Amino acid sequence: MTFRLMSFSLTASCRLFVRSVLRMASPEVVQRLEQRARQADEAINILKTQIQMLKQHAVTAEEQRLKKENDQLRQQVDELKAKLTLAEIQNGVQQVYLPVRTAATETPAAPTAEPAPKPAEVKPEQKQAQKGGKADKAAGKGEKKEKKGGEKKKGGPPQEDKPVDVSRLDMRIGRILSVKKHPDADTLYVEEIDVGEAAPRTVVSGLVKHVPMEEMQDRIVIAMCNLKPAKMRGITSQAMVMCASSPEKVELLDPPAGSQPGDRITFEGYPGLNRMNSKISIFIMVYM
Repeated sequence: MTFRLMSFSLTASCRLFVRSVLRMASPEVVQRLEQRARQADEAINILKTQIQMLKQHAVTAEEQRLKKENDQLRQQVDELKAKLTLAEIQNGVQQVYLPVRTAATETPAAPTAEPAPKPAEVKPEQKQAQKGGKADKAAGKGEKKEKKGGEKKKGGPPQEDKPVDVSRLDMRIGRILSVKKHPDADTLYVEEIDVGEAAPRTVVSGLVKHVPMEEMQDRIVIAMCNLKPAKMRGITSQAMVMCASSPEKVELLDPPAGSQPGDRITFEGYPGLNRMNSKISIFIMVYM
Protein backbone atom coordinates (compact mmCIF):
# COMPACT_ATOMS: atom_id res chain seq x y z
CA MET A 1 0.00 0.00 0.00
CA THR A 2 2.85 2.34 0.82
CA PHE A 3 4.58 1.56 -2.51
CA ARG A 4 1.46 2.45 -4.55
CA LEU A 5 1.07 5.78 -2.77
CA MET A 6 4.71 6.65 -3.43
CA SER A 7 4.36 5.81 -7.15
CA PHE A 8 1.24 7.93 -7.46
CA SER A 9 2.93 10.87 -5.76
CA LEU A 10 5.99 10.65 -8.05
CA THR A 11 3.82 10.54 -11.21
CA ALA A 12 1.80 13.50 -10.12
CA SER A 13 4.94 15.46 -9.29
CA CYS A 14 6.36 14.76 -12.76
CA ARG A 15 3.21 16.07 -14.39
CA LEU A 16 3.31 19.20 -12.31
CA PHE A 17 6.96 19.73 -13.24
CA VAL A 18 6.25 19.42 -16.99
CA ARG A 19 3.33 21.83 -16.76
CA SER A 20 5.44 24.33 -14.88
CA VAL A 21 8.20 24.11 -17.48
CA LEU A 22 5.72 24.67 -20.31
CA ARG A 23 4.28 27.69 -18.55
CA MET A 24 7.74 29.11 -18.00
CA ALA A 25 8.84 28.47 -21.63
CA SER A 26 8.75 31.40 -24.03
CA PRO A 27 6.76 31.35 -27.30
CA GLU A 28 10.05 31.08 -29.26
CA VAL A 29 10.94 27.83 -27.49
CA VAL A 30 7.50 26.39 -28.16
CA GLN A 31 7.72 27.40 -31.84
CA ARG A 32 11.16 25.83 -32.10
CA LEU A 33 9.87 22.58 -30.62
CA GLU A 34 6.94 22.50 -33.06
CA GLN A 35 9.31 23.13 -36.00
CA ARG A 36 11.56 20.27 -34.89
CA ALA A 37 8.54 18.01 -34.59
CA ARG A 38 7.51 18.81 -38.17
CA GLN A 39 11.06 18.17 -39.39
CA ALA A 40 11.05 14.83 -37.59
CA ASP A 41 7.75 13.89 -39.28
CA GLU A 42 9.17 14.81 -42.70
CA ALA A 43 12.31 12.76 -42.04
CA ILE A 44 10.15 9.78 -41.02
CA ASN A 45 8.09 10.07 -44.24
CA ILE A 46 11.27 10.24 -46.36
CA LEU A 47 12.63 7.14 -44.65
CA LYS A 48 9.35 5.29 -45.26
CA THR A 49 9.48 6.19 -48.97
CA GLN A 50 13.09 5.03 -49.27
CA ILE A 51 12.30 1.75 -47.52
CA GLN A 52 9.39 1.13 -49.94
CA MET A 53 11.63 1.83 -52.94
CA LEU A 54 14.27 -0.56 -51.62
CA LYS A 55 11.63 -3.29 -51.18
CA GLN A 56 10.37 -2.81 -54.75
CA HIS A 57 13.92 -2.90 -56.13
CA ALA A 58 14.66 -6.11 -54.22
CA VAL A 59 11.47 -7.77 -55.53
CA THR A 60 12.23 -6.71 -59.13
CA ALA A 61 15.78 -8.05 -58.91
CA GLU A 62 14.49 -11.39 -57.55
CA GLU A 63 11.91 -11.64 -60.36
CA GLN A 64 14.59 -11.01 -62.99
CA ARG A 65 16.85 -13.63 -61.44
CA LEU A 66 14.05 -16.23 -61.38
CA LYS A 67 13.07 -15.43 -64.98
CA LYS A 68 16.65 -15.86 -66.15
CA GLU A 69 16.92 -19.15 -64.27
CA ASN A 70 13.64 -20.39 -65.82
CA ASP A 71 14.88 -19.51 -69.31
CA GLN A 72 18.07 -21.49 -68.71
CA LEU A 73 16.11 -24.49 -67.41
CA ARG A 74 13.73 -24.34 -70.40
CA GLN A 75 16.71 -24.31 -72.80
CA GLN A 76 18.25 -27.31 -71.03
CA VAL A 77 14.94 -29.21 -71.23
CA ASP A 78 14.66 -28.50 -74.98
CA GLU A 79 18.21 -29.76 -75.54
CA LEU A 80 17.51 -32.93 -73.55
CA LYS A 81 14.30 -33.52 -75.54
CA ALA A 82 16.22 -33.15 -78.80
CA LYS A 83 18.84 -35.65 -77.62
CA LEU A 84 16.12 -38.08 -76.52
CA THR A 85 14.33 -37.82 -79.88
CA LEU A 86 17.59 -38.43 -81.74
CA ALA A 87 18.37 -41.48 -79.57
CA GLU A 88 14.86 -42.90 -80.12
CA ILE A 89 15.15 -42.46 -83.90
CA GLN A 90 18.54 -44.17 -83.93
CA ASN A 91 17.08 -47.07 -81.91
CA GLY A 92 14.15 -47.49 -84.30
CA VAL A 93 11.42 -45.94 -82.12
CA GLN A 94 8.56 -44.63 -84.25
CA GLN A 95 8.04 -40.85 -84.22
CA VAL A 96 4.58 -39.50 -85.13
CA TYR A 97 4.66 -35.90 -86.36
CA LEU A 98 1.41 -33.94 -86.27
CA PRO A 99 0.77 -30.69 -88.17
CA VAL A 100 1.29 -27.55 -86.12
CA ARG A 101 -1.99 -25.92 -85.09
CA THR A 102 -2.26 -22.15 -85.28
CA ALA A 103 -5.16 -19.88 -84.39
CA ALA A 104 -4.72 -17.79 -87.56
CA THR A 105 -5.33 -20.68 -89.95
CA GLU A 106 -8.26 -23.07 -89.91
CA THR A 107 -7.97 -26.37 -91.74
CA PRO A 108 -10.79 -28.87 -92.40
CA ALA A 109 -10.88 -32.08 -90.41
CA ALA A 110 -8.68 -34.82 -91.87
CA PRO A 111 -8.16 -38.44 -90.81
CA THR A 112 -5.19 -38.74 -88.48
CA ALA A 113 -3.86 -41.13 -85.92
CA GLU A 114 -4.59 -40.60 -82.24
CA PRO A 115 -2.81 -37.47 -80.95
CA ALA A 116 0.73 -37.87 -79.71
CA PRO A 117 3.03 -35.36 -78.02
CA LYS A 118 5.01 -33.23 -80.45
CA PRO A 119 8.71 -34.20 -80.39
CA ALA A 120 11.28 -31.61 -79.49
CA GLU A 121 12.89 -29.58 -82.26
CA VAL A 122 15.99 -31.28 -83.68
CA LYS A 123 19.01 -29.13 -84.36
CA PRO A 124 20.44 -28.90 -87.93
CA GLU A 125 23.54 -30.94 -87.11
CA GLN A 126 21.32 -33.62 -85.54
CA LYS A 127 19.10 -33.65 -88.65
CA GLN A 128 22.17 -34.17 -90.82
CA ALA A 129 23.27 -37.03 -88.57
CA GLN A 130 19.79 -38.57 -88.84
CA LYS A 131 19.78 -38.23 -92.63
CA GLY A 132 23.24 -39.73 -92.84
CA GLY A 133 22.22 -42.67 -90.62
CA LYS A 134 19.06 -43.29 -92.61
CA ALA A 135 20.97 -43.10 -95.90
CA ASP A 136 23.52 -45.64 -94.63
CA LYS A 137 20.76 -47.98 -93.44
CA ALA A 138 18.89 -47.62 -96.75
CA ALA A 139 22.07 -48.35 -98.68
CA GLY A 140 22.75 -51.43 -96.52
CA LYS A 141 19.22 -52.73 -97.01
CA GLY A 142 19.44 -52.10 -100.75
CA GLU A 143 22.65 -54.12 -100.97
CA LYS A 144 21.08 -56.99 -98.99
CA LYS A 145 18.00 -57.00 -101.23
CA GLU A 146 20.17 -57.00 -104.34
CA LYS A 147 22.21 -59.94 -103.02
CA LYS A 148 19.10 -61.93 -102.12
CA GLY A 149 17.46 -61.17 -105.44
CA GLY A 150 20.62 -62.15 -107.32
CA GLU A 151 20.85 -65.47 -105.49
CA LYS A 152 17.21 -66.45 -105.93
CA LYS A 153 16.53 -65.14 -109.43
CA LYS A 154 19.64 -64.77 -111.50
CA GLY A 155 19.17 -63.09 -114.84
CA GLY A 156 15.46 -62.36 -114.21
CA PRO A 157 13.87 -58.94 -114.81
CA PRO A 158 13.99 -56.53 -111.81
CA GLN A 159 10.78 -56.34 -109.79
CA GLU A 160 9.12 -52.94 -109.50
CA ASP A 161 8.30 -51.59 -106.04
CA LYS A 162 4.65 -51.54 -105.12
CA PRO A 163 3.13 -48.07 -105.28
CA VAL A 164 2.47 -46.29 -102.01
CA ASP A 165 -1.25 -45.60 -101.97
CA VAL A 166 -4.28 -46.07 -99.77
CA SER A 167 -4.55 -49.77 -100.67
CA ARG A 168 -1.49 -50.43 -98.47
CA LEU A 169 -3.50 -49.48 -95.38
CA ASP A 170 -5.54 -52.23 -93.71
CA MET A 171 -8.33 -50.17 -92.14
CA ARG A 172 -11.20 -52.17 -90.68
CA ILE A 173 -14.39 -51.62 -88.73
CA GLY A 174 -13.99 -52.41 -85.04
CA ARG A 175 -16.10 -52.37 -81.89
CA ILE A 176 -14.60 -51.27 -78.58
CA LEU A 177 -15.45 -54.09 -76.16
CA SER A 178 -13.79 -52.51 -73.12
CA VAL A 179 -11.85 -49.37 -72.28
CA LYS A 180 -9.85 -48.31 -69.24
CA LYS A 181 -7.19 -45.84 -68.22
CA HIS A 182 -3.57 -46.83 -68.74
CA PRO A 183 -2.09 -47.72 -65.32
CA ASP A 184 1.13 -45.79 -66.01
CA ALA A 185 -0.06 -42.87 -68.18
CA ASP A 186 -2.77 -40.30 -67.44
CA THR A 187 -3.37 -39.41 -71.12
CA LEU A 188 -3.74 -42.95 -72.54
CA TYR A 189 -6.65 -45.37 -72.88
CA VAL A 190 -6.23 -49.15 -73.18
CA GLU A 191 -9.01 -50.70 -75.30
CA GLU A 192 -9.97 -54.21 -76.36
CA ILE A 193 -11.32 -53.92 -79.94
CA ASP A 194 -13.11 -56.57 -81.97
CA VAL A 195 -11.92 -56.28 -85.61
CA GLY A 196 -13.46 -59.52 -86.86
CA GLU A 197 -10.66 -61.83 -85.76
CA ALA A 198 -10.65 -64.79 -83.38
CA ALA A 199 -9.54 -62.61 -80.47
CA PRO A 200 -9.86 -58.87 -79.87
CA ARG A 201 -6.85 -56.63 -80.28
CA THR A 202 -5.33 -54.52 -77.51
CA VAL A 203 -5.01 -50.88 -78.59
CA VAL A 204 -3.43 -47.95 -76.70
CA SER A 205 -4.81 -44.51 -77.67
CA GLY A 206 -3.93 -41.02 -76.48
CA LEU A 207 -7.53 -39.81 -76.39
CA VAL A 208 -8.11 -39.18 -72.66
CA LYS A 209 -8.12 -35.39 -73.10
CA HIS A 210 -10.36 -35.50 -76.19
CA VAL A 211 -12.98 -38.26 -75.86
CA PRO A 212 -14.70 -39.22 -72.56
CA MET A 213 -14.51 -42.87 -71.53
CA GLU A 214 -18.32 -43.19 -71.68
CA GLU A 215 -18.26 -42.31 -75.40
CA MET A 216 -15.52 -44.87 -76.06
CA GLN A 217 -17.39 -47.86 -74.57
CA ASP A 218 -19.16 -50.04 -77.21
CA ARG A 219 -18.22 -47.48 -79.89
CA ILE A 220 -17.98 -48.52 -83.56
CA VAL A 221 -14.64 -47.16 -84.81
CA ILE A 222 -12.18 -47.46 -87.69
CA ALA A 223 -8.90 -49.18 -86.77
CA MET A 224 -5.60 -49.32 -88.64
CA CYS A 225 -4.69 -53.02 -88.33
CA ASN A 226 -1.43 -53.48 -90.26
CA LEU A 227 0.83 -51.23 -88.24
CA LYS A 228 3.77 -52.87 -86.52
CA PRO A 229 2.85 -53.60 -82.86
CA ALA A 230 4.57 -51.16 -80.50
CA LYS A 231 4.86 -50.94 -76.73
CA MET A 232 3.42 -47.81 -75.12
CA ARG A 233 4.32 -47.49 -71.45
CA GLY A 234 4.70 -51.25 -71.09
CA ILE A 235 1.55 -52.32 -72.99
CA THR A 236 1.77 -53.54 -76.59
CA SER A 237 -0.60 -51.73 -78.95
CA GLN A 238 -1.73 -53.89 -81.90
CA ALA A 239 -3.65 -51.29 -83.92
CA MET A 240 -4.50 -47.60 -84.10
CA VAL A 241 -7.87 -45.89 -83.66
CA MET A 242 -8.41 -43.42 -86.51
CA CYS A 243 -9.55 -39.86 -85.71
CA ALA A 244 -10.17 -36.52 -87.38
CA SER A 245 -8.57 -33.39 -85.95
CA SER A 246 -8.95 -29.65 -86.33
CA PRO A 247 -7.35 -26.76 -84.42
CA GLU A 248 -10.28 -26.87 -81.99
CA LYS A 249 -10.89 -30.58 -81.28
CA VAL A 250 -10.19 -34.25 -82.04
CA GLU A 251 -13.03 -36.64 -82.92
CA LEU A 252 -13.33 -40.35 -83.69
CA LEU A 253 -14.18 -41.25 -87.29
CA ASP A 254 -17.76 -42.55 -87.67
CA PRO A 255 -18.06 -45.61 -89.98
CA PRO A 256 -20.99 -45.91 -92.42
CA ALA A 257 -24.30 -47.09 -91.01
CA GLY A 258 -24.67 -50.85 -90.84
CA SER A 259 -20.93 -51.52 -90.58
CA GLN A 260 -19.90 -54.69 -88.75
CA PRO A 261 -16.62 -55.53 -86.98
CA GLY A 262 -14.12 -56.88 -89.50
CA ASP A 263 -15.50 -55.00 -92.54
CA ARG A 264 -12.64 -53.63 -94.66
CA ILE A 265 -12.48 -49.93 -95.57
CA THR A 266 -11.80 -49.62 -99.31
CA PHE A 267 -11.63 -46.76 -101.77
CA GLU A 268 -12.83 -46.54 -105.34
CA GLY A 269 -10.06 -47.38 -107.78
CA TYR A 270 -7.93 -49.24 -105.24
CA PRO A 271 -8.34 -52.98 -104.57
CA GLY A 272 -7.22 -52.77 -100.96
CA LEU A 273 -6.22 -56.45 -100.64
CA ASN A 274 -2.79 -56.05 -99.03
CA ARG A 275 -2.82 -56.78 -95.29
CA MET A 276 0.93 -56.91 -94.70
CA ASN A 277 2.36 -55.07 -91.72
CA SER A 278 3.13 -51.50 -92.72
CA LYS A 279 5.51 -49.02 -91.19
CA ILE A 280 4.28 -45.70 -89.84
CA SER A 281 6.21 -43.94 -92.65
CA ILE A 282 3.89 -45.50 -95.26
CA PHE A 283 0.86 -44.13 -93.39
CA ILE A 284 2.45 -40.66 -93.31
CA MET A 285 3.26 -40.80 -97.06
CA VAL A 286 -0.33 -41.80 -97.91
CA TYR A 287 -1.72 -39.06 -95.63
CA MET A 288 0.53 -36.40 -97.16
